[in-house]
Amino acid sequence: MATITLEHEINPWEAQEARFDFAARKLNLDEGLWRVLRYPSREVIVHFPVAMDDGRIEMYTGFRVQHSFARGPAKGGIRYSPDVSLDEMRALASWMTWKCAVVNIPFGGAKGGVICDPKKMSMGELERLTRRYTSELIEFFGPEKDVPAPDVNTNEQVMAWIMDTFSMHMRQTVTSVVTGKPINIGGSRGRRQATGRGVSVVCDQALKHLGMQQDGCRVIIQGFGNVGSNAAQIMRQKGYKIIGIAEYDGGLFNADGIDIEALLEYKDRNGSILSFHGAEAADSAELICSECDILIPAATENVITSRNADRIQAKIVCEGANGPTTTVADEILGEKKVFIIPDILANAGGVTASYFEWVQDRQGYFWPEAMVNERLDLILSEAFDDVVRYSEAHGVNNRIAAYMLAIDRVAFTIKQRGIYA
Repeated sequence: MATITLEHEINPWEAQEARFDFAARKLNLDEGLWRVLRYPSREVIVHFPVAMDDGRIEMYTGFRVQHSFARGPAKGGIRYSPDVSLDEMRALASWMTWKCAVVNIPFGGAKGGVICDPKKMSMGELERLTRRYTSELIEFFGPEKDVPAPDVNTNEQVMAWIMDTFSMHMRQTVTSVVTGKPINIGGSRGRRQATGRGVSVVCDQALKHLGMQQDGCRVIIQGFGNVGSNAAQIMRQKGYKIIGIAEYDGGLFNADGIDIEALLEYKDRNGSILSFHGAEAADSAELICSECDILIPAATENVITSRNADRIQAKIVCEGANGPTTTVADEILGEKKVFIIPDILANAGGVTASYFEWVQDRQGYFWPEAMVNERLDLILSEAFDDVVRYSEAHGVNNRIAAYMLAIDRVAFTIKQRGIYA
């Protein structure tokens, strides 16, 4: 793969673009289809006012990027962060297209966000921001158009506000306009745990593929939010040994394994994992480079870069987060023979369960959690096998194989549908 310059290494759009181009070349993709798939279908930028609690009016900037509608409605999260940018939205929207295609569900990719610091905002301010952002994009959302979901700093409550705002404009209750809602207003059982569960499923498959034992397998998880905590909990129940948890403000290490249930209770009481008595304090940056069998980056982009990739000691890197490994780091890990489970496969449990929620809302019939989990496990296991087969057949790493599989599926659909002119 062509090396991208260091100054562009952590730009998520350029990283996605480089991987897409490499995979498209390996596929000998038609030049016209290459152009169609390389760029988002639509990019929307909105600037809107929000009345603050103290009477001030603040202006906010929001984005919604819709990458592809070829296989179905666009699908993707909404994040609230000071770091939200158009390039980030472009990258995440395209990753969603590939992610949905890898697990073979009938969605295209989208992503949205608002530049704000939700930690400095009251619930009332967040509600007003959410409703105004939704109303600005009302014509672009819809069960057959674009179906948002929670992402960084958004949750079930934010989805409830979006669903209600959209429903008020439509003059009817439309539960299927978003996923990740509270269960009592059309959410799916198992949805909250689905991304972490999916991570555990693909780790199970990787161990089988590599001939490694599950019982006592040493795992370090970077990020203890929804994805990391649920993955830790489920994997510990399966017999994995969670020896390290790395958070942005510090980490924990216990070579004998951390009691995840106790840690979750501790974090719930204290708002942090720091000073937990069941493990030693550890530097997070050093922890992710410690010896282990599986490293799960489950927080943000650009965690494994050219600065630390050569020190990674894990046998398997399972990407619970979107874009945690840069393109340059990919090459370094490849030389070290690290088995990577790429993000567009590893964290696809969330969008798969979102698909289940969308289906249930449209049917008006809701499944028991055991059925959700059973179907999720099956889809993720089949997708893992598809990617590994593609990797072996084309002589490429798992990430490029996942891209090739996804691009092939989307391109085939576009060829079948034809280009409307």
